[in-house]
Amino acid sequence: MNKNEILSKLSEIFREELDNEEITLTEETTANDVEEWDSLSHIQLIVAVEKAFGIRFTSSEIQSWNNIGEMVDSIASKL
Repeated sequence: MNKNEILSKLSEIFREELDNEEITLTEETTANDVEEWDSLSHIQLIVAVEKAFGIRFTSSEIQSWNNIGEMVDSIASKL
């Protein structure tokens, strides 16, 4: 699975979890760019991403991400 495929799958997960079909993620997207993405939904998103990709993140990995691109890189390294 390449980075574009991961990004596409992440967009689907974010749309479903945040109940907003308008969400289009880019590698530069941050929580500040998505109105529905708050601290509570962040946890729900991480759980959904881990489940969808069949992977687990450490808390330090999650805290190190500054944008979606860094999340994509973490996912790609685990697949």
